[in-house]
Amino acid sequence: MKPLKLELNPRDFNHYQAAFLPYRMKIKQPLHVLCFSVCSLSAVAQETCPAPANTFVVEKRLPNGQIQVISNMTSIQQDNFAEFEGDVEITNKDSQIIANKAQINRTTQQLIATGDVSYQNPQLSVTSQKVLLNTQNNRMEIADTQYELTTLNARGQAELLVVDQSQGLELNGVTFSTCPTGQEDWLVHADSITVKPDETRGVARNAFFYVQDIPIFYLPYYSFPVTDARETGLLFPQIGSSSSTGFAYEQPYYLNLDPQYDATITPRYMTKRGLQLKTEFRYLTENNSGQIDIEYLPNDSDSTTNEDRYFYRFTHKGALSEDWEVNVDFNGLSDDNYIVDLGSDYYNSADTHLFRTLGLHYYSDALNVSLQLRDFEILGDHDDTYRALPELKLDYVTDLPAGFKFDIHSELARFDNANGTSPKATRAHIAPTLSLPLENSWGEFLAETSVMHTVYRQEDIEGTDLSRDVSRTLGQAKLYGALVFERQANWFGGNVTQTLEPRAQYLYTSYEDQSDIGLYDTTRLFNDFAGLFRGQEFTGLDRISDKNQVTLGITSRIIDEDNREQFKLSLGQIFYLEDNKVTAASKEDDRSALAAELDWRIGSKWLAHSEVQVSTQTDKVERSSIGLEYRLARDKMLQINHRFVRDLSGEQISQLGLTASWPIAQDWYWVGRWYRDIDRHRTIESYTGLQYESCCWALRIVAQRQLTSRFDDNGLQSTDEFDSGIAIQFLFKGIGGDSSGRDMLRDGLFGYRQPYLLD
Repeated sequence: MKPLKLELNPRDFNHYQAAFLPYRMKIKQPLHVLCFSVCSLSAVAQETCPAPANTFVVEKRLPNGQIQVISNMTSIQQDNFAEFEGDVEITNKDSQIIANKAQINRTTQQLIATGDVSYQNPQLSVTSQKVLLNTQNNRMEIADTQYELTTLNARGQAELLVVDQSQGLELNGVTFSTCPTGQEDWLVHADSITVKPDETRGVARNAFFYVQDIPIFYLPYYSFPVTDARETGLLFPQIGSSSSTGFAYEQPYYLNLDPQYDATITPRYMTKRGLQLKTEFRYLTENNSGQIDIEYLPNDSDSTTNEDRYFYRFTHKGALSEDWEVNVDFNGLSDDNYIVDLGSDYYNSADTHLFRTLGLHYYSDALNVSLQLRDFEILGDHDDTYRALPELKLDYVTDLPAGFKFDIHSELARFDNANGTSPKATRAHIAPTLSLPLENSWGEFLAETSVMHTVYRQEDIEGTDLSRDVSRTLGQAKLYGALVFERQANWFGGNVTQTLEPRAQYLYTSYEDQSDIGLYDTTRLFNDFAGLFRGQEFTGLDRISDKNQVTLGITSRIIDEDNREQFKLSLGQIFYLEDNKVTAASKEDDRSALAAELDWRIGSKWLAHSEVQVSTQTDKVERSSIGLEYRLARDKMLQINHRFVRDLSGEQISQLGLTASWPIAQDWYWVGRWYRDIDRHRTIESYTGLQYESCCWALRIVAQRQLTSRFDDNGLQSTDEFDSGIAIQFLFKGIGGDSSGRDMLRDGLFGYRQPYLLD
């Protein structure tokens, strides 16, 4: 919990040699001035919030132990008593007192400033009618003060402010708020606040918390951090309700265990399911960082079997040396519906698997090596994914004379399957490549030839068409060229540069029958415009299709005088010179779908992006995505998007979405999102968030209804169940909360994505 942070920096009470202007005299006894500074809060006020008026800057740096006094009139009596009147300014090394009158008594070692007194240092501004500074006991007293803490835009009042070298800082009858003066929507009032020297925490006694002059809660004793270091304490709770959890209340408790690691423990009570415990442990060192999350719900009340439910996650990234790096991403859960029922900060209810990876990597200019263990936690009745235990990759590249380049890509992997009945395999692959890359400002050329040799040893293949030992050698040749033509043009009344960028690629890959090889890490890829020049139709190595094809593409750009891309249109298509013999890659036409991509910055406020693939055999759209966004300001945005897939696992996908973000009144901000399944005539997500955010507090209310995609007992996913919920978050800036209305855009099932890819 990070409420008010006060940092006491008592000065060493050095012996001052004072210089009074226009009169000077030496004071033999020490004159002491004690200052304190304030650290920043955990939340920063909006730019539109008024900042404290304190703009104090010491124009002339005085040496330690010396003060300067300026006044209209000065009276000095026998070197023991000095009285100043009229625009009195008392300045030391880094603070200043301004008053109507001031008296300095050498005998009593007191400085008294009266009449419209202000005390300032770079962190603090105090106004009062009287300041008493006693150098004998190193104590400063300011009565009936108005103070401002300039580093955190906070202010308040105190009946008495005392700074004592031995006792520290004490405020009596004190109020505190980060709200503007006269608009204190929330306010803390305490009988006293004390901060001891060399202590990292202060103490408030008899503290009342007010909202709109209404007392909300009372704390007879309250400890708070007084430095900008992380401190143990309560964080703001989260309150919500949904059809899955019922009413839910989360109360995070933060533990500052060490400068290198911390933890957050969050009990979460759900009326339908019971009490869940969520824990987060983080660590950060010079070479390593990571996080451990464990969530546990015993005896789920909404389950017919009262089962225990859990989720765990471990991520780590570390440098073993300058060239070696290790990373871990390991996740697991108790059942397929955990994320659907209880939610997750790391996964979406539409996800089908969770990662379990361990990697060791070596990087250098010529050689990259990676050793990985890849496994997955599969959700629902999906095909079990093969685990790579382990997978070793080695890539080596070197330059040769005459501009040639030689590189070797190699892999060694062991594939296993969790169900224990599917075939297993060990695969070794090596692919040396000789290439000649040429590139300049007006074009590029690439000539490349490769030999791809792969060896398999397959096990548990009884009853299949697979072979135990397979050796496959393929040759591949590629020629790629692109040109860039430019001309000056006029675009909606402005001078621009228009480019025309044709590109062509010829690709040949030899053929071998691969029907006796299992599919271990291979799936079909979709060809957008960039994918046309990829040269491979599958992920992984289990299927490398034979190729004899030409790919043609063209791109045109509009670039303004500030070198910003305003418009880009790309068209491309593959022409097959021979039919594919690899069954999985066979085609029904002599050419691919026509792929088009459009990016357009329509003026300063409109942005558009579209990708379309049209079959030239049927003249029908196979895949498309369209996004149009109007952005007037950071928080004023409207987006409409549509995505279409004619055949995705036997189903047609057609979805229309609307997203909006808009201020609706001063300090009020709204976010809404709506997605509809056009084919099934139903809404699959509706989401709305309303937020009030002032300088000193914020209220956020979010309501949503979305498709849950819950799994039944047989692992089949439901397409008809919905979950509805509402969540409330209340934040007071300056006492442990931060606020960002933009986060509401990213929440929900689909979240927000920008619709354009302009460079």
